[in-house]
Amino acid sequence: MYWLRSIVIWLSYGLCTFLALRQALHMFQLNGYQDLSYGNYLRTHKKIYRGAKRVVPCVLMALGGLSINAQPLLFAAGAGLWVLVNRPQKAKKPLVYTPRVKRLLICAAVVTVAWASLTDYVSMSLMLAGLMAESGLLAMTGVVFTSVALPLFILLQHRIIMLYNDLMTPIETGINNHYINDARKILASRPDLKVIGITGSYGKTSTKYFLHRLLSTRYNVYMTPGNYNTTLGVTRAVREGLRPTHEIFLCEMGARHVGDIREVCDLAKPTMGVITSVGPQHLETFGSQDRVLMGKLELAQAVKGKGPVFFNFDSPLLREAKTGQEVISYGINGNDYTMSNLSIDENGSRFTVKAPDGTRQEFSTRLLGHANVQNICGAIAVAHHMGIPMAVLAPAVRQLESVPHRLQLIRQTGLTVIDDAYNSNPAGAKNALETLALCRGTRIVITPGLVELGEQELAFNRALGEQAAACCHHLITVGSSDRVAAIQKGAREGSLHRDNIHTAATVQQAMELARGLSGDNKMVLLLNDLTDNY
Repeated sequence: MYWLRSIVIWLSYGLCTFLALRQALHMFQLNGYQDLSYGNYLRTHKKIYRGAKRVVPCVLMALGGLSINAQPLLFAAGAGLWVLVNRPQKAKKPLVYTPRVKRLLICAAVVTVAWASLTDYVSMSLMLAGLMAESGLLAMTGVVFTSVALPLFILLQHRIIMLYNDLMTPIETGINNHYINDARKILASRPDLKVIGITGSYGKTSTKYFLHRLLSTRYNVYMTPGNYNTTLGVTRAVREGLRPTHEIFLCEMGARHVGDIREVCDLAKPTMGVITSVGPQHLETFGSQDRVLMGKLELAQAVKGKGPVFFNFDSPLLREAKTGQEVISYGINGNDYTMSNLSIDENGSRFTVKAPDGTRQEFSTRLLGHANVQNICGAIAVAHHMGIPMAVLAPAVRQLESVPHRLQLIRQTGLTVIDDAYNSNPAGAKNALETLALCRGTRIVITPGLVELGEQELAFNRALGEQAAACCHHLITVGSSDRVAAIQKGAREGSLHRDNIHTAATVQQAMELARGLSGDNKMVLLLNDLTDNY
């Protein structure tokens, strides 16, 4: 009977711990395995981890301390309820069982078994002591200890996961250093390789794609794939994709903290740099726009004495920045590569670029929006500086295709989607809305709002609502967070009628709602699509 009781208790404990851990791992992975970012997530999602769905099953298990005979039954009931109400939901970006996740799971399994063994030892010691002392209260304390210690461990998995991460840090550091050093050796063996670092609060990925296409008219070019813009992402890109035949390496560099770009530069050793923008993004981790600027300028410091850094002078903070090195500017306000005669409509854009040598060239592109034109201008500036004539670049610009999820035009039955799902900053959102405003027909905005903006998040989302009201006929907000309420409030203040402000639980539901709205030639702007941790 004792063994049957123990099996039921330990199986219930193990199952619930795994499910709680899996949920925590998913969020931990989405936050980049970083304690700081994950801690910010926990602070903004307290209701989830203090909610009845998690607390009630654990309380039910804890009630087993009232009766040694009822204990296994209550543990089984609590576990069954946990499975019923906390079963994994379909995620936009599911948990990926990477080698790192598997190592964390092994660590978690060891700690889970250790905690169970310690709990069992303490409980049995108390019960035996109670029997020897003929103290029913002491013996019952052993039962209560198990009934409290195990559910508490389950309930706190979202916190304990940071302990697992800390325990694994020496191992992860050793593994990462091995791969990073391997990438260093590969890059060191290529002294002829031209490395161009690309960063910015927004526009860096698009600029990278456009520059890859333009430079490929003359050179063999390799770029970091997708969003591989961290030290480990660049390490993987170098080890898996860089070939001896490549002449230029376009290295995208992302950052959430001051020092992140310096770390990537220490690995990639860029000889040229492009900074596309500085704006209010990742303010939760940077703290202020001045610190965002400080972080981006780490790229300029890294290439100092090796080559120029290209600044988008349409970004005010960049235009005013002092670096003490060779800066080549581009944009409407650019002194070196100056953009003019800009004409943008729903069919594309036309503009003229004047180079430092006096050459003027007219360009046209099928791509939408001012943001795309800015990024193309930056790519033109770098490519021309590297010896490709403007006349050669013009046809290449005409052939440029949309970067996925960045003002990407997608025609569907019954409507046209401007997919700007990767747009997550106020300046980019404003550009996207201005692009939508150029379109004829029924204009619809779908958005869950902007995140990682610190104390200014609600103010920025309220402003987003006001801007949307001036550009669209219908606004569909996604989710039920405070930022969504701020967007709706801003839209009402922007004079968008209440009947034209809608809400949906998911982006998929929002798209169905958009299809059902009345109107001809429907243009839908999908502005941001947040991962599950938001």
